[in-house]
Amino acid sequence: MAVSARSGILDRFRAAKTPEIAALRELEAKGRLPGFFTGARPSFSGALRAKAPLAVIAEYKRASPSKGDINLGVAPLDACRAYAGAGAAALSILTESAHFKGELAFLEACRPAGLPLLRKDFLFDELQVRETAATPASAFLLIARMLPHATALARLLTLGAAAGLEAVVEIFDERDLDMAREAGSRLIQVNNRDLDTLATDLGNAERLMRAADGKREGELWIAASGIAGPDDARRMRAAGYDAVLVGTSLMASGDLGAAVRALTEARNG
Repeated sequence: MAVSARSGILDRFRAAKTPEIAALRELEAKGRLPGFFTGARPSFSGALRAKAPLAVIAEYKRASPSKGDINLGVAPLDACRAYAGAGAAALSILTESAHFKGELAFLEACRPAGLPLLRKDFLFDELQVRETAATPASAFLLIARMLPHATALARLLTLGAAAGLEAVVEIFDERDLDMAREAGSRLIQVNNRDLDTLATDLGNAERLMRAADGKREGELWIAASGIAGPDDARRMRAAGYDAVLVGTSLMASGDLGAAVRALTEARNG
């Protein structure tokens, strides 16, 4: 089913990407797309497996539609070094500019932190995958319902893999899960946010884990949105999640390193 029939807010995000995709098409027509990144891409899934259960993906997130400005004062690399020093397994970097005040350049800026980088944005066009391949990202986010069907999703997974990129496929409900699995997704991220109200409910992650019906062989599951601290992280671990992705609560904390450390220590509590 087309995204417009399932979420108005995703339509807004899609529209915000239209000028960027048009610019990429113009570069492609002129033969001026940037070349592939030739450096090492640390394994994103490998980093999560090494610290599972409850690997922490710490996010650099300056703003959001639900919270407005969160933290504009900390530089990308400073935040990511604090995250890495506190035991994060990987980093999520928001690169969407219109609603989250991110920049594609943040990926290169954060590379010296030494952890695998996830490009978090609204990606649904092949040229956006090509653009990501020119950065040091190890992985990129795909929202299942922003693609029209599993074949289109699988195509982007294949294009990413050809460039050495892993794809994290985000789902909100059982239909999304079916689509992600049909496309061959192995990194599945459950978003706990209601796209109509923007409210979060960790019960969504628990419900979808039950819907997985134990058929998780080869899959890594990530819980995202609404994880405010160690108690929430422990709840997601108890539900069976391999990792949590946390952004807002970290960026809003007074001490980014201490906030990540509290989450990493939750795996033992």
